[in-house]
Amino acid sequence: MTEFWQSKNVFVTGADGFIGSWLAKTLIDKGANVFVIIRDIKRVCSLDLLKIKDKVNIIQGDIIDLPCVERIINEKEIDSVFHLAAQALVGVANKSPISTFESNIKGTWNVLEACRLNNNVKRVVVASSDKAYGVQKELPYKEDSPLLGNYPYDASKACADILTKSYAITYNLPVAITRNANTYGGADLNFSRIIPDAICSILKNSQFVIRSDGTLERDYMYVKDAVSGYLILAENIDKKGLKGQAFNFGTGKPISVLDLFKTISSVMGKKDIKPKILGTAKNEIDRQFLSIEKVKKTFDWQPKYSLEEGLKETVEWYNNNLDLIK
Repeated sequence: MTEFWQSKNVFVTGADGFIGSWLAKTLIDKGANVFVIIRDIKRVCSLDLLKIKDKVNIIQGDIIDLPCVERIINEKEIDSVFHLAAQALVGVANKSPISTFESNIKGTWNVLEACRLNNNVKRVVVASSDKAYGVQKELPYKEDSPLLGNYPYDASKACADILTKSYAITYNLPVAITRNANTYGGADLNFSRIIPDAICSILKNSQFVIRSDGTLERDYMYVKDAVSGYLILAENIDKKGLKGQAFNFGTGKPISVLDLFKTISSVMGKKDIKPKILGTAKNEIDRQFLSIEKVKKTFDWQPKYSLEEGLKETVEWYNNNLDLIK
């Protein structure tokens, strides 16, 4: 589908963030007209870091403002929507649940409602998360596992997930859901995430601090694989039976925080570096990883990047751009 996105009007929420900016960049490269909504004008955002800020159409506004979202979709004649905007930091969600619920739940129903009211919208992809699954008795998470998110961020993504399915079933909205593993790559400015924090700590010769005890296991997917997942889902959303369905995207290969740090330091040629382990993290699930069998069978999709390959590109990006993010 090399010409699929050519000249399409695409609305990407969360495009000034890490994954959204990579998605916007890829859509631009494929010839789409990309419209983005930005609430807070930052000194530097991921759109700047990927050098695409002058290539997207920026509207200042907030997804919790329904008339604003409706206006964008109507006036810009949007036919494709990727809803990635969210308050995505677990620590912030624990400290400020109400603002997280507003962004992640109300923001989602506003996007869905605006799409429902506009017949021009042909495809919508909503970003949920592997965190929506919460603590499960059986691993890996499968798409038919119950959504058991208990903590504020996890619960907000589970709610958004359920709302999305409701709009598909009730209103026949052409929408599908991604539940992605932890995603990493260049241009991520959230240094509470382990990979950008670890890389920059090593580059700056400062000691890296692990908030947990180092044993937590997660599935880490490179951002280019995440973007390919969003696109393949959107391109096929009109196929029979896909509306309202959720799809896991990940690697299916969990790794502990401590082993991940060792891999990062090894990729960077600094094998002997030792992190400081605090063991103070709270409200974190011990083990999380995804089954990607459904997306393999449905779309023949699987990640192209191994952890080491993705980390090498990520390290290269931060090494080349460290002066921009200080």
